[in-house]
Amino acid sequence: MKTKQEYIDSLRRLNFEVYMFGELMTDIVDHPLVRPSMNAVAATYELAQGEIMTATSHLTGKRINRFTHIHQSAADLVQKSRMGRLMGAYTGTCFQRCAGMDALNTLSVVTYDIDRKHGTPYYERFLKYLRYVQDEDLVCDAAMTDSKGDRRLRPAQQADPDLYLHVVREEEDGIVVRGAKLHQTGALNSHEIIVVPTRAMREEDKDYAISFAIPSDSKGIVYIYGRQPSDTRKLEGKTFDVGNLFYGGHECLMVFDDVFVPWERVFMYREYEFAAGLVEKFASYHRQSYACKSGMGDVLIGATQTIAEYNGIADAPHVRDKIVEMNHLNETIFCCSLACAYEGAAEPSGTYYVNSLMANITKLHVTQVPYELARMAQEITGGAVVTLPSEKDFRHPRIGKYVAKYMKGVEGVSAEDRMRVIRLIEGLTMGLGAVCYLPESMHGAGSPQAQRIMIARQTNLKMKQKAALRLCGVE
Repeated sequence: MKTKQEYIDSLRRLNFEVYMFGELMTDIVDHPLVRPSMNAVAATYELAQGEIMTATSHLTGKRINRFTHIHQSAADLVQKSRMGRLMGAYTGTCFQRCAGMDALNTLSVVTYDIDRKHGTPYYERFLKYLRYVQDEDLVCDAAMTDSKGDRRLRPAQQADPDLYLHVVREEEDGIVVRGAKLHQTGALNSHEIIVVPTRAMREEDKDYAISFAIPSDSKGIVYIYGRQPSDTRKLEGKTFDVGNLFYGGHECLMVFDDVFVPWERVFMYREYEFAAGLVEKFASYHRQSYACKSGMGDVLIGATQTIAEYNGIADAPHVRDKIVEMNHLNETIFCCSLACAYEGAAEPSGTYYVNSLMANITKLHVTQVPYELARMAQEITGGAVVTLPSEKDFRHPRIGKYVAKYMKGVEGVSAEDRMRVIRLIEGLTMGLGAVCYLPESMHGAGSPQAQRIMIARQTNLKMKQKAALRLCGVE
């Protein structure tokens, strides 16, 4: 397994084409807007020890980082949930390796299923690729979300065919693809890009039913860095105005401008009837991954309890009730993630798959609970969460004394400590360059309606009706 420093050094060897604020970037690893997100991924290497963060490869028998592991049991799925919560609490942000892990596990199921029907060589290709990822301890970015254009139209019906990523031509040694993937979390911190379809396909959409993996700095891939709320605070130097001093997240628009993919890295090619199953499995795996939000909730609850103490209101009955409610809601997310793991079962390939219904329920809670936690945190914190003077004001030779005097809370707690905690709460509940708690809770792994559709599809209402009618004597 790579060390934290070896991971950082490996990124320096990559040659990305990246644009930020209309300019071509030359320094990615050390750029102040990117570095916090890279630090969050580096933490997955830093903590890679013990049963939660590591596993035994079913291919080689070697100890590997769990983020590159294929689930071999329900216990593996449980450890995945525990790992998500641990990392969420440690970094307070998105650590960017879950989607890649979920794509690997999805392909270990779907490539096997395609081969059984069509006699294709995808599963063998995938296992060779997986061994490479495990041996090199690589970060994989899962690229699923297409730009979609007119949402009323299917991929093949779009006026511009590039609005869904697709094959533009087939060559002797591979294929050439064109299109884009949006909302690519941690793309600039990744070694590999794993592309999968974004929706169910029909025969007329078969050029869009493709899955493959390529190095993240492949020729023809263009990265356009996404803006975040108050992101330029990170350019102001090392101040506590950024909230989270160590970690952050980033997103990119990833453009595929006629990118060549060799056959040995193609895992689905026009088998359109498998696209829906691939999307469903990836979505379920990734919805389980939102155990990380309970870890981030731990951070927010800890900060809220602290600011209540600093404000002198921690013993107020309504504050105590809100802290209890925050814990109740936060633990519900983790309970759901554990439940879908414990109820997991083996697929024909031998890979363990979560209980999809419970995974969707996990994510539907995630679209609601963090917003409630944020509301209660802001209520307890007070108006300073949006009116606090800057650290530069606090350090100013003329006005700093006023900030220190009037930003104090209870005696014995400095104004600086109080301001630091408030900034952390501001960052978690309103952005500050990290999109990973509220908006990502809503839209990551699919927005709420996607989960409702899956819950409606998978719930056995007839069984529930039968149970009710038997008890009241209705035939």
